[in-house]
Amino acid sequence: MTSMRFATRVGLLALSTALAAPALAGEVVGTVTGDNDTVTLRSAEVRIVELNRVATTGRDGSFVFGDVPAGEYTIEASYVGAETARQTISVPETGEVGVTLALLSNQGETIVVIGQRANLASSLNRKRAADGISDVLTRDAIGQFPDQNVAESLRRLPGVNVLNDQGEGRFVSVRGLDPELNSSSLNGVRLPSPESDVRSVALDVISSDIIESIEVKKSLTPDMDADTIGASVEINTTSAFDRKKDLLSVKLEGSYNDYVGKVTPKGSIDFATRIGDDFGISGGISYYKREFETDNIEAADWNEAGGVAFAEEVEYRDYDVTRERISGTLNADGRLSDFTRIFVRGTFSQFDDHEYRRRTTLIFNEDPASGTADSAFFTDADGRIEVRRDLKDRFERQQIASQQIGIEHDDGVWKAHLSGSWAKSSERENFSVDPIRFRSRFDGDGVDVTMDYSDDRVPLYSVSGNTADFFDPANYKFNRLELTTLSDSVDEEYAVKGDLARSFALADGEFALQGGFKGRWRDKSYNFTGVYYGDYNGTLNAGTLLGEQTYRLTDIGPVLDKYSAAKFFLANRANFEVDQYETDLLSLPSNYSAEEDILAGYGLARYDSDTLRVIGGVRVEDTQTTLNGQLVVDDGNDVTDVIPVSFDRNYTDWLPSLTIRFEPKDNLVVRAAGYKSLVRPKLSKLAPIYTINEDLEAEFGNPDLLPYRAWNADASVEYYFDSKGAVTLGAFYKSIDNFIVDQTLQTPGTFQGVDYDELTRAINGDTATVFGIEASYSQVMTFLPGPLSGLLLQLNYTYTDATGTVLNDGDINDPREITLPAASRHTGNIVIGYEKGPIDLRAAGTYRSKYLDELGGDPTEDRYVDNHFQIDLSAKYKLTDGIRLFAEWINVNNAKYFAYQNFDSRKRLLQFEEYGPTVKFGAKVNF
Repeated sequence: MTSMRFATRVGLLALSTALAAPALAGEVVGTVTGDNDTVTLRSAEVRIVELNRVATTGRDGSFVFGDVPAGEYTIEASYVGAETARQTISVPETGEVGVTLALLSNQGETIVVIGQRANLASSLNRKRAADGISDVLTRDAIGQFPDQNVAESLRRLPGVNVLNDQGEGRFVSVRGLDPELNSSSLNGVRLPSPESDVRSVALDVISSDIIESIEVKKSLTPDMDADTIGASVEINTTSAFDRKKDLLSVKLEGSYNDYVGKVTPKGSIDFATRIGDDFGISGGISYYKREFETDNIEAADWNEAGGVAFAEEVEYRDYDVTRERISGTLNADGRLSDFTRIFVRGTFSQFDDHEYRRRTTLIFNEDPASGTADSAFFTDADGRIEVRRDLKDRFERQQIASQQIGIEHDDGVWKAHLSGSWAKSSERENFSVDPIRFRSRFDGDGVDVTMDYSDDRVPLYSVSGNTADFFDPANYKFNRLELTTLSDSVDEEYAVKGDLARSFALADGEFALQGGFKGRWRDKSYNFTGVYYGDYNGTLNAGTLLGEQTYRLTDIGPVLDKYSAAKFFLANRANFEVDQYETDLLSLPSNYSAEEDILAGYGLARYDSDTLRVIGGVRVEDTQTTLNGQLVVDDGNDVTDVIPVSFDRNYTDWLPSLTIRFEPKDNLVVRAAGYKSLVRPKLSKLAPIYTINEDLEAEFGNPDLLPYRAWNADASVEYYFDSKGAVTLGAFYKSIDNFIVDQTLQTPGTFQGVDYDELTRAINGDTATVFGIEASYSQVMTFLPGPLSGLLLQLNYTYTDATGTVLNDGDINDPREITLPAASRHTGNIVIGYEKGPIDLRAAGTYRSKYLDELGGDPTEDRYVDNHFQIDLSAKYKLTDGIRLFAEWINVNNAKYFAYQNFDSRKRLLQFEEYGPTVKFGAKVNF
């Protein structure tokens, strides 16, 4: 055929001959490329038609068949968006046949390797070739990722959404489930979390510029780590063997936030080069600075009196944030032979977050004097009205680093992998004013406040009566300053992994036995020290540090100057008086350390033919955990004792699985998978620690927490169009024992000798069930006439029903059914793209429905996060072959964050945030 080029060579390979099972058998090795010879084609399917044997090309486009009996055979290569290519080859009794296949597109043109269509084709081929149920994002041949942010790119995939932090996508939710139910790896290395209180990794720490692909695996096989119920998110950086030609690209970008009104920079360098035929180096570095502002309102302690619903406390928060990211990767890949490769991979990411927060807080100590369905009127003639004005100046740095070295062998008969890795994450503060507070208590001073609740999301206040005292900054005296001298979270893991597989050629396919092991040794610790200053020797009021507000929702002045607190403290440190008791309570209770050692082994059997793939086996994981904390004993005036506390936890899980992939005809793939998995509790939730604030709001660890354990079932039907496109329909079911939920009790009590007014701690629920469906459609509209042939459409929707039962206060006679935390019932995405000539346009919308964020003592105290719909636009223009201009408009519709509780028949505000749109623009240059 004109769409294929073949080159054949025959030689003796001592290793392959020694390991081959039949007495007389050869090998077929080769590479699949695009006809332009720019990139190799990963996940192309290559068949030996007469033997019903199939192989999938690796990231360098290579494939190998071992134990091929001597004879004449037809080799067939297929790739979504390309013509199927066939050719007859002659295999000798011993030796190697080398084949190079170059494919054309279905339209008889060179395969597109740049832009949206290239990314879609690559993603669909990797999805089609996968063992289980998965979705993939890839970058194109010039190193362009679909989005500027890894987390925000992921939400374009079916069943994937992202939970935002101050308007930026951070944590990935799959099938509407809690991000804590996912696992994340970078180049096969499990990433520990830099934050002290989670296992999940915030993906905004890692720049998309260093990423080659992200695969979201929604079903498991025995050779995979079993600690996931949502999905395994596998991130891979670049390799020099990903493409046929060297790559050097530079990207320069500016970012403009509508609220800040200034342009901030971003830049990256990306490269890949071969040094000879058998060695290559690749890598990149990226820098991004972003400045933005957030307007926020938070409310707490909703109550009702005299038919009037009201919040006892309302906070108006003005955030000014600067974030800087530096990410880098350096990889080396080498071939020791045609079948054996070595690799060394290293990554580093640093994320600096400098946050200023000005806050005005209203606290009503008495019931309202009057009110309506939409308002409440408070007067200090009836009781005290407290007003606080404070400032937080916090700088924290997160770092994630990983190193890996390994060797791989695949000669078509024997397959082996051995690697060792190290990963370390940290989050550190060493000087943060958090916060400095001024307050005034009005009691009989003639101050009246009216709260307007007509807008559920934005309750506003107005002041009448003695407004002079209310707005006089000198009337707000120094109350306290908390200085974080050290907040140090460190999470470090070493791992060793080995796999060995032996394949046997059958008359109608191939059979393989595989086994392996993995050891993971993890240490996580958190150390906090701070100083509580309760008085000031001299005159200090809000007027001393007065600043200008940038808050847009209402007038919250007078506010403090955001740069003033740290400067004033350093200049007048000797005048601040330490409260030792409060300092001890601030510093001692939250420190902990944990060791978690996991030893795993597995065995599996695999059958492959050109229509059927079956993978079955079992994995065993043994977990040993040591938890160290301390119980801080106090008498209400002094800390009288600090008692070290330690717990050991050990358990073993046997985890069977079965995966079936059936392709009854070309381009129709049916999959089914059943497997058992687990998710271990957060180490911070297990640790025997507690924290409590001045309002007696306490959080306790729970060393008795059990891991989630789940039986999972997945099924899907996928049809791939001859042109670039596919339609998929899937269903999933999960039965989860011991699911974990944070419960907040607002009834005063005593726990472990500590008095509290409000208690939050993690508890195990009973059994939860999760079931749902997901559907996706993607298509390049090349069949349309004229300019319309450049259209591209991607749609996906996921429905998830996730419910469980908890016992109120542990009472077996008082069960309560809830939705699982962070589980959205509906998620969906739509992307409309256009590529024609030098123009590349895209409009993307993403939606997720509300979810339960935190469990209260009863349904009226549950915290929910409202639905979210966001629109993003992007445009690229090819100026020359090597220069592309681009622009993005993020959050076009100014989508907002809204958390609430259902109290007194309305959504009552707990948190509201808005950020404004962000515009990015720049150029990418390839050399």
